[in-house]
Amino acid sequence: MRFLTLLIICVLTISSCKNKSQESEAKSTETKDVAFASFGKEIQSDDAIIAKSMAAHYKTMQQGDSINSKMKATVTNVCQAKGCWMTLDLGNDKEVMVKFKDYGFFVPKDITGKEVVVNGKAYVKEVSVDEQRHYAEDAGKSAEEIAAIIEPKRTYSFEADGVLVIQ
Repeated sequence: MRFLTLLIICVLTISSCKNKSQESEAKSTETKDVAFASFGKEIQSDDAIIAKSMAAHYKTMQQGDSINSKMKATVTNVCQAKGCWMTLDLGNDKEVMVKFKDYGFFVPKDITGKEVVVNGKAYVKEVSVDEQRHYAEDAGKSAEEIAAIIEPKRTYSFEADGVLVIQ
């Protein structure tokens, strides 16, 4: 009888456990006749600054600086391996690399060209050659394009805890 009770407890425990970092369930919301798919922490689209304003903030930041922010921008690229990062257009040929806090969620791989609202921390960092090559590989770049990466690069970065994809 003890064996049967233990077996039932083990089955219930295992079935109730989920790996949250592998889940990427979208929650749909609507605000002022605009539909959003929500990923990560629930956020509102209110008070998000536009990408060009965010670009001005990045210009004044030094490596190691960070600011809490919410911005609205267009997706230029998404990790095609599993949606674990994306890049956003800031205008004037500038982009920001967005990663997701603690890899707690991912975004769909087919949102290039869509508008998003991201909430989290904006910061500036220097990306090593190896890391740049890794991202280029994830993005499906050719071997020649990957080999052309030969020096570290100062980049604008963002750690998002919540993302809204405008439908």
